[in-house]
Amino acid sequence: MTPLDTTDVDLSGQVAIVTGGGRGLGRVMAQALSAAKAKVAVVARTEAELAETVDLIEKVGGRVLAVSADVTDHRAVEKMVATVQRELGEIGVLINNAGVTGRPAPIWESDPEDWRHTVDVNLNGTFLCSTAVGRTMLKQNTGRIINVASGAALGPMMNGSAYATSKAAVLRLTECLAADGRAHGLMAFAIDPGSVRTAMTEYLIESVEGRTYLPWYREYILAGEDVPAELSANLVTFIASGRLDAMSGCLIRVTDDVERMALRAEQISKDDLYTLRLRTL
Repeated sequence: MTPLDTTDVDLSGQVAIVTGGGRGLGRVMAQALSAAKAKVAVVARTEAELAETVDLIEKVGGRVLAVSADVTDHRAVEKMVATVQRELGEIGVLINNAGVTGRPAPIWESDPEDWRHTVDVNLNGTFLCSTAVGRTMLKQNTGRIINVASGAALGPMMNGSAYATSKAAVLRLTECLAADGRAHGLMAFAIDPGSVRTAMTEYLIESVEGRTYLPWYREYILAGEDVPAELSANLVTFIASGRLDAMSGCLIRVTDDVERMALRAEQISKDDLYTLRLRTL
């Protein structure tokens, strides 16, 4: 997979929020957006991890703000958005990256509280952040929301029902955001980052639950099939540039030929491609 060339992307004057920005994929995305000259707010619950991200960005001259918040807490999200606006300015880009995998298990053995928590973070957290930021974007008549989904959303995931279900719902939420926001200049996208080596991945390949219920995933990752986080970082930077606005509502994978897709965006929209649809005989 060849990374997108985003060296010419200039996000000067833009403010971007990255949830789950304290580590892993979110940290790399925040660094990429900062390298493109955006002012970046990183959001997570763990202040120590946020501090590490801030240090990495500030060392290379980036403007970054850390905000500790739980994306499942409505009031905390509203306060976070107000803080970012006050400190950095009007928000042009939101990356909904915060997510959890939940504990792998057959559906009938799943802990109801764990199932609920997984959906709460992955879906409701995305909803809360999107609506809080989206209201400010509507006033500006511009904005881009990028939701981190997963290939697991496209089919059943044995022993991973909470994760697959919540990520499928994120795809439909993205389409709804795009439909409601289109007339107001608000664009929404979902991305599939592939299997990136993160703390979530390590849990799935090292935990008892992961080894028991997802042995194939462990074999997949240990065989070197993981995907570099930089591919997603470049993709969100490319989307933030506005070059894929005609594909608002679509799911874009890091393995896709994005530049070719950009050239055929009208056909993609007309044929309703890269979306969740029922195909019948």
